[in-house]
Amino acid sequence: MQQPLETSGVPAECPAHGNIPLYGPDFGSDPERTYDKLRSMGHSAPVDIAPGVQVELVTSYDASLYILQNPQLFVRDSRRWNALNEGRVPEDSPALPMMGYRPNALFSDGAAHARLRQAVTESLATVDQSRLIRLTQQSADYLISRFSSEPLGQAELMAAYAQPLPLLVFGDLFGCPPEIGDRVIAGITGIFQGTPGADEVLGAALGELIALKRRQPGEDLTTRLMVHAARLSDEEVLHQLVTLLSGGTAPLTAAIGTSAALYLSDDWPTGLPVEDAVVKTLWNYAPIANYAGHYPTQDVELGDRTLRAGDPVLISFAAANNDPKLTAHREQLSPKAHLAFGAGPHACPAKDPAFMIASTAVESLLNRLPDVEMRVPFGELSWVPAPWSRSLVTVPIRFTPRTVAQPVTSRQAPSSSLQAAPSSTGVPQPSAAHRPAHAAQRPKGGLFSRFRAWMNGE
Repeated sequence: MQQPLETSGVPAECPAHGNIPLYGPDFGSDPERTYDKLRSMGHSAPVDIAPGVQVELVTSYDASLYILQNPQLFVRDSRRWNALNEGRVPEDSPALPMMGYRPNALFSDGAAHARLRQAVTESLATVDQSRLIRLTQQSADYLISRFSSEPLGQAELMAAYAQPLPLLVFGDLFGCPPEIGDRVIAGITGIFQGTPGADEVLGAALGELIALKRRQPGEDLTTRLMVHAARLSDEEVLHQLVTLLSGGTAPLTAAIGTSAALYLSDDWPTGLPVEDAVVKTLWNYAPIANYAGHYPTQDVELGDRTLRAGDPVLISFAAANNDPKLTAHREQLSPKAHLAFGAGPHACPAKDPAFMIASTAVESLLNRLPDVEMRVPFGELSWVPAPWSRSLVTVPIRFTPRTVAQPVTSRQAPSSSLQAAPSSTGVPQPSAAHRPAHAAQRPKGGLFSRFRAWMNGE
């Protein structure tokens, strides 16, 4: 029996009427109130992550780090999940797609995890920083061109910008041809929306992409994974691509939307760069709020709680980042000390590219629409009432409408290293003013096909 942390001195019993639910409008409207209740119960407490699905949620920063950095005692393979093995998890539970086992690096341990993670991290390392910035700017230009000429000068930033932008970036990084890219986007979007058959759509599209890269290798992430020294099978490549896509796009959507809303809010201090808004988002509004299922290999004492072997333990990145014991001296910590990207052997392998994409996306918006502003105060925006992520439902904005050919005058915002990066490497800043004015009839195909046609001046 392990006892890593001192007791909090507070009884850890459940509320009188059962576990606290981590879903629904009450939680979604004010999750911090829920986290405060849970903190009063100790380092961790039992919650219902979905109807009929109990997990232990860790809200302490120190306890979270202990678990994340202790892979011998806390493993990620959810095939150990007691309740699931005993048939106590509803077959249609929304927790299953998030917590059920998949053969990827996220749910692997030991040597199997090291092999898959090495292939992913070393493949990601081949992505050129300048190309990633340019690709993000081009994706931003295209999406902004779709709504910037609206006569009323209004748009909803989440649906029109924050959600599709990461999908375009990943489609290009994967080396997708237009038609396959359309189906990849349709598949992953359908999975997030709970569309029946979306898993099959995504799997078939990625399977075709892998087969294509076997015949025609390219300078892309898919090919890099396939030729890596780890010698992944096609099925393994497919599962790592799904992990990158699902683990990269939804959190980026949340980060872009929240960071833009923070920067445009009336309370944002004049003179602070966009990067500070992204850092504040990662600390205060962790895009992945409650996740990282761990399964103790033996009973563990955590404060006043006993974590039973095989029972799921989830990390509340959102609660841990705002642990009152931490906030008292947070100014003295590194800006990167947050847990939004996890920690330990399963930490996000793409945290630097993710930060770059989010910062570049917000800066591109400010530069292309210099007078953009919020139509609703930040404090009145609604959040998605789900336990897994912290994402805004909508971000209504207004701006002066402009035509595609209208010159762009950059917003007078503080310079950041990301703004300087393209010029220092000789990569030009793409501008919507340099894109061709299109005819009223849009190119056929889905989002990715239209984006590639726009890039090619069609």
